[in-house]
Amino acid sequence: MVVSHWRVAAAQYPIDQLADWDAYAAKLSRWVAEAAAGGAVLAVFPEYAAMELSSLDPATMGDLQGSIAAVSALLPRVDALHADLSREHGIWLLAGSAPRRLGDGRFVNTARLFSPDGRAGYQDKLMMTRFEREQWGIVGGSNGINVFVTPIGRLAVLICYDSEFPLLARAAVEAGAEVLLVPSCTETLHGYWRVRIGSQARALEGQCYAVHCPTVGDADWSPSVDRNRGAAGIYGPPDRHVAQGFAMPQDGVLAIGEESRAQWVYADLDLRQIAALRADGGVLNRRDWAEQPGAEPLPHVTLVDMT
Repeated sequence: MVVSHWRVAAAQYPIDQLADWDAYAAKLSRWVAEAAAGGAVLAVFPEYAAMELSSLDPATMGDLQGSIAAVSALLPRVDALHADLSREHGIWLLAGSAPRRLGDGRFVNTARLFSPDGRAGYQDKLMMTRFEREQWGIVGGSNGINVFVTPIGRLAVLICYDSEFPLLARAAVEAGAEVLLVPSCTETLHGYWRVRIGSQARALEGQCYAVHCPTVGDADWSPSVDRNRGAAGIYGPPDRHVAQGFAMPQDGVLAIGEESRAQWVYADLDLRQIAALRADGGVLNRRDWAEQPGAEPLPHVTLVDMT
């Protein structure tokens, strides 16, 4: 049975220079405990939040390629910690994305979703920004979009730049996605606004929720995530239901954080309102998508059962 009304927490997560693994574990534990205490059923961490772990190895901390390899090597331990915290607090967690080494030696940027009963799923970023292509050497994932079928609805993950490409979100929406999770890492407000505008546009087009969360703060020691700007936000379609009379906020913003401040941002999501707007909203963007001239075939989608 799907729980239709629940609270989400979006992290404005600071990149810290960590003294050791215990400092990281203590930090993550505090953040998850705070989200759970705030009533969150799902907590979302940003893109490349895991790159702060590169500070654990002074030998590679200042080297971009060394940092990428070092963080990737720690992923099994990182994921075990997230799984433990998810189970301990009874909360779903989208872990901060991280470079993941493939069998051929290349790296992808992967977000991982953990359930309180111990299951896990993943989503690779599909669209690479210039800095990922030209400086980091990160490649796009090849398995398309995953839609996670969960007791809190159907969730999809669009990592940062992915949110700026409508067909990715549309493929997820066609597969039933009701909530789009958009972890991001942007060094300028230009980048933040691109992802925010993309998130709000995807919520409008798909008549769904979009949960955007960024890294924040400066980390001069890091060659990868040295500057981080943005604000977490939870968005819905700016619309009202014709017959029932309920309405989303006029600007579609359910909650927004204070720019670049470390914090959780919370909002209550009601999947019944999404279903009602898709059936009888003031506009029917989701239904009418296919009528637009030049609508393209959609990317491959895999349904991942986490019920």
